[in-house]
Amino acid sequence: MATVLVVDDKEMMRDSVGATLERAGLEVVSADSGEAALRTIAARRPDAVVTDLKMPGMSGIELVERVRAIDDELPIVLMTAYATIETAVRALKVGAFDYLSKPFEGDELIIAVKRAVEHARLVRENAVLRSAAGEPAVPGTLAALVGRGGAAESRGIDRIVGASPAIRRVKEQVLAVAESHGTVLIVGESGTGKEVVARAVHECSERGRAAACAGVFLGVNCAALSESLLESELFGHERGAFTGADRTRKGRFELASGGTLLLDEISEISTRIQAKLLRVLQERVIERVGSSASIGVDVRVVATSNRDLPTAIARGEFRQDLFFRLNVLPIHLPPLRDRPEDIGALAEHFAARIAARDGRPAARITPEAIDVLGRYPWPGNVRELQNICERAVVLCQRRGSGEPAAITGDLIRPWLGGAWSPTPTLPLRATAIPLPAPQPPTVAEPWPAAHAHAAHAAHANGSAPAATIAETKPAVSGDAVPIANRLLEDIERDAIVSTLRRFNGHRLKTAQALGIGVRTLGLKLKKWKTMNLVDAAI
Repeated sequence: MATVLVVDDKEMMRDSVGATLERAGLEVVSADSGEAALRTIAARRPDAVVTDLKMPGMSGIELVERVRAIDDELPIVLMTAYATIETAVRALKVGAFDYLSKPFEGDELIIAVKRAVEHARLVRENAVLRSAAGEPAVPGTLAALVGRGGAAESRGIDRIVGASPAIRRVKEQVLAVAESHGTVLIVGESGTGKEVVARAVHECSERGRAAACAGVFLGVNCAALSESLLESELFGHERGAFTGADRTRKGRFELASGGTLLLDEISEISTRIQAKLLRVLQERVIERVGSSASIGVDVRVVATSNRDLPTAIARGEFRQDLFFRLNVLPIHLPPLRDRPEDIGALAEHFAARIAARDGRPAARITPEAIDVLGRYPWPGNVRELQNICERAVVLCQRRGSGEPAAITGDLIRPWLGGAWSPTPTLPLRATAIPLPAPQPPTVAEPWPAAHAHAAHAAHANGSAPAATIAETKPAVSGDAVPIANRLLEDIERDAIVSTLRRFNGHRLKTAQALGIGVRTLGLKLKKWKTMNLVDAAI
């Protein structure tokens, strides 16, 4: 994943710019001053920098000059509310990659930063080729960094961490579907890494290797927006289409043309938006809100869901024809409890990344800590593990004097609550085996074909299929009923209720731990309360 450093002394501006870039599929780190930015760059070189021009102490221009003294090729985008021709010329002369005048649209920011990131990628590839050809690296360039092993973060399939049989199958599926232009449906529990896999599909594909003007990866969290906002976000709107629409705005389908569009939590969209989305997938055209003109789009759609869509179809909550359009190339992500061999590698990956992001000394994870992590069922999956690792990196450093510290089992164990088990069921590390060459797509359906047919039949006669998990998995709670005989929604409900109790009913903390939106959590609880499936006091 490309990393962008955002530098601004105003926290609100850092958060706004960072949120815009994260929605565009970029990883964001931030600094509140030029001095802090230099320390961050020294600890972990980003792919691009976005900095304000006017800041206390070191200005944006000075930051560009300081960076250029040590790195000729790191692209820097300057932004300022004090735009003049003279300032713009000076910024470009000292080596800024681009220049944005405030206020600017989010689309302008994304395009400028994507161009900068693509520039960095091309420079990196050129550096690798020069190194392979035996040409000497010029000091202060990326080629010199590559020669020292300081190349930017790996992309594509390498971003999927783990070597267990389950995750190896996922990697093989990613390599297979990346060669196609078909729609991809990624399913799995919340927090299993569906967005990471979606980016890997994009980066391994021809679209991900496209030029800077194309090849973009944009994402939309369908559960986080109301119906009207989601419609405008996806399809755009014309000026005057509704109150506050003072200018024409392109939607994500237009902005992602030539690239990939991630529709995250697609099961949460309304049936009206589902109908519009179906037309886009069938005819590859969109209509902006407030317009009847058809606009052609060239976008690969990758959708994700943590719900059992055939069951949603049977309940009348999801269109069957849209499901068939989405389920062309399915990928199923296993929960973390089904691949405990990967816990050690994931924990070390997160600890190293978090330490580098914050400019902290690297923290060592002891074998005892890995063992403790392996005895927990992880209802929040990989995202919950990442949160635990971040907490551990921060707190273990505070106990020392800034020197590298160890993350121990005693530090982690109290955070895992009553679900911690005294004995692990499987080894906590997997031996890495080289992946075979990509084979023709033979991906397993996330739901068996028979299940989909059952959903169709149930939809016709008004009954819901008994959707059960096929494989036996370790139980999330202390329930004596074997997990293979329990509905997926029952397991999800148990995990949410137990996590809510762990956080004394605090919904925001619960949603963050489980890796779901607060709105999604609220909707689920509301539904379960009306069905008398959970305590009304929760």
